[in-house]
Amino acid sequence: METDYHILVVDDEEDLCEILKYNLEMEGYAVDTANSAEEALKMELARYQLLLLDVMMGEISGFRMASLLKKDPATARIPIIFITAKDTENDTLTGFNLGADDYISKPFSLKEVSARVRAVLRRTAQVQTTAEEVLRYRGLTVNLPQKKVTIDGSETSLTKKEFEILALLLQHPGRVFSREDILNRVWNDEVYVLDRTIDVNITRLRKKIGTYGRQIVTRLGYGYCFEGE
Repeated sequence: METDYHILVVDDEEDLCEILKYNLEMEGYAVDTANSAEEALKMELARYQLLLLDVMMGEISGFRMASLLKKDPATARIPIIFITAKDTENDTLTGFNLGADDYISKPFSLKEVSARVRAVLRRTAQVQTTAEEVLRYRGLTVNLPQKKVTIDGSETSLTKKEFEILALLLQHPGRVFSREDILNRVWNDEVYVLDRTIDVNITRLRKKIGTYGRQIVTRLGYGYCFEGE
């Protein structure tokens, strides 16, 4: 299975890039490297299924590069694992807010990297998208143009906000969205929306989608994500 996956490692430490490349290739992945964000951004990034991205780099940091990728529809869905010597709570939170799928702090073991790479690829491969219009996870289907949700073939009725929350989470499997993220994307410029409103909508949504409700996971202190098994 791994041979279907192309991974890009971006780190300004050339030795580290080569070590990661060698070990991941031994696991069966196809791996390329870049020694700066500038170099990586000139590559055809849409062909990769995963990026391992160092945070502390020269002109363009890993956080900045991730932000650029998430704004481009061609690369917005690529999973990202940040690698950094910094492991403070603020840095971790920044990474997850930018759409990180995982976070590895240096020094790390190569076994840990391999395990996390496998976990992220397995998790993000659970959801298939057809022409960016129909999202599927097992028997759960979200038809974006028709605004319809079906569970094992039966249509279920969601409110507009519930539908938009589900679509947002399902479009980015494994990515953690803070309440503020959900507020900005689903409620837009509406005023006087409380965090509690989001929690209530999530609770109702979980109930309405039955057994799939358990895939909407709460990350305490961070927010919510849709996680495959």
